Amino acid sequence: MKSLYSFIVKPLESRYDNIRKVDDKNLIINTSIENHIFVSKKAVVASTPAAYTTDIKVGDKLYVHHNIFRRFYDVKGREKNSATYFKDDLYFVYPEQIYMYNLNCHLDYCFIKPLNNQSLLYNRKEEPNVGIVKYSNKLLEAAGIIPGTLITFTPNSEFEFIIEGERLYCMKSNDIALTHEYQGNEEENNPSWAKSY
Repeated sequence: MKSLYSFIVKPLESRYDNIRKVDDKNLIINTSIENHIFVSKKAVVASTPAAYTTDIKVGDKLYVHHNIFRRFYDVKGREKNSATYFKDDLYFVYPEQIYMYNLNCHLDYCFIKPLNNQSLLYNRKEEPNVGIVKYSNKLLEAAGIIPGTLITFTPNSEFEFIIEGERLYCMKSNDIALTHEYQGNEEENNPSWAKSY
């Protein structure tokens, strides 16, 4: 079974990522299907497209768009699957909806570590629009922006992922506006709750 242009995937564990382990108990932190924050973004490839070859293989672990596995209520209040649903817990995914495979960035996506705010003038924990490149892509690496580079990114271009117990922002390469020299006092902002994913 192959799609012509799409990947066919299934959720890595489940469609929603809303259970946290606290001591020896499981805590359900959200019961609403509408909230995109708790939709799982982890998938496993069940089939690759027939129309072209790709580095992504069957069985590879992916990070995908949150609307792939999402459920919603239609105007009559009926619960529905997303438009990507195929059958039997399988879903279609276009290449542009894949952000990472096997910890390699896909297409022009990259992942950035947010930094703790060092300024006393702001009462926010995180430095706005500044971070360190954690996972780069071929386009950025050709421009000298490799993992560990301190960067500024455009406002509202980031969306949050938890990857390997680390809170990261996913964005496109052209959302990186500047690179900086390290001052030596930068601290990553990785809250303890991210490690429980």
